[in-house]
Amino acid sequence: MKTIEVSKLNTTERIPSMAEVSARLDELGKGHAIDTVNWKDFSYKPGVRFNIAWGENEIYLKYYVRESNVKAEKSKTNEMVCEDSCVEFFVSPSDDGLYYNLEFNPIGTALMGSGHGRHDSTRADARIVDGIRRLTSMGDAPFGEIRGDLQWTITLAIPLETFFHHKTGSLKGKSFRANFYKCGDKLSNPHFVTWNPVGTEKPDYHRPEHFGILKFV
Repeated sequence: MKTIEVSKLNTTERIPSMAEVSARLDELGKGHAIDTVNWKDFSYKPGVRFNIAWGENEIYLKYYVRESNVKAEKSKTNEMVCEDSCVEFFVSPSDDGLYYNLEFNPIGTALMGSGHGRHDSTRADARIVDGIRRLTSMGDAPFGEIRGDLQWTITLAIPLETFFHHKTGSLKGKSFRANFYKCGDKLSNPHFVTWNPVGTEKPDYHRPEHFGILKFV
């Protein structure tokens, strides 16, 4: 099981601008790889890394993606962004087994759900999802699939209130269970890669028993 020690982000403001968040996350170095291919029928592995940090009010996350096909057709909150190029953050703040799945395409369109597994996962209210601040390198206009040696980033500032089933309080000293994913269910080269390995027969990200650990230091 993989573990990350998540440090506090040094920012000039209590609620920093997204430009500052992006720059500060870049300063953390090359970050953590999402490079585990768990399912032989989906062998394509894009280049994906992420950096993560925390603040008094938000979790900060930046994905760095390099892949051969990019698509961002979904433009409305809680649409199936997993069918586009998609990065995902699944996180469980406590030991009650309840987790949140946060999913984003290259133009920042987001889907969010919560539950104990795929069987009871429900979509979050759009007002909660829309509270997640986003900065993308590919703008905000939808586009169909393009091909080439393509690179994109997305920076996220996730308010602690996003985890509406829990009262997280200060993150310092706490541990969350989590996993990080990259997928593209309906790209020309569909793929499903993970940070922490997932031991299922077929692709399934809704498996909290395969989450790793985030330690907020």
